[in-house]
Amino acid sequence: MFSLNVSVPGRVERLASELHPALTAFDSIRERHSLVIKRFDTTLDDDANSLPRLRERLRGTLRGVEPFEVRIDGIDAFEIPTRGEGPVVYLGVESPGLFDLHDRLCEEFGIVPELEGDDYTPHVTLARGGRIEDAQALAERDVESVRWTVEEVHVWDGRYREGAVRIPL
Repeated sequence: MFSLNVSVPGRVERLASELHPALTAFDSIRERHSLVIKRFDTTLDDDANSLPRLRERLRGTLRGVEPFEVRIDGIDAFEIPTRGEGPVVYLGVESPGLFDLHDRLCEEFGIVPELEGDDYTPHVTLARGGRIEDAQALAERDVESVRWTVEEVHVWDGRYREGAVRIPL
């Protein structure tokens, strides 16, 4: 499955690294971080399984999208995530531009149920699995706010676990 993601800056990676000792209580800790804008699902769109077709449609859909600001605004958790083992501890993200782009992409490519549209919660996953009490304790912790400007997005290829295409805004 492909997704459209935003790379996080080094300041977010450093924040995740500083939090690492507090994350060891969880079953798995995410070592590579990004921010998912949109997942592409073949049940919603035939082009979702073809990188060349997806790339060309994205270029058209992204035409006119200006760079936008993103801000990490704290730690939170999904106690029972839509997919996979919970809880999921994450860095919360605030960005009107990100929500606007997500909505535009959902109009073009469809909404993955329970993950997108009104259910979309932009975040950077830190860890998952373990005790809900540990997740709740982390969510009460204050973290430094990190802001950056998104100037490009990339298509993530879940089969190979790597970025496949970068698209400037």
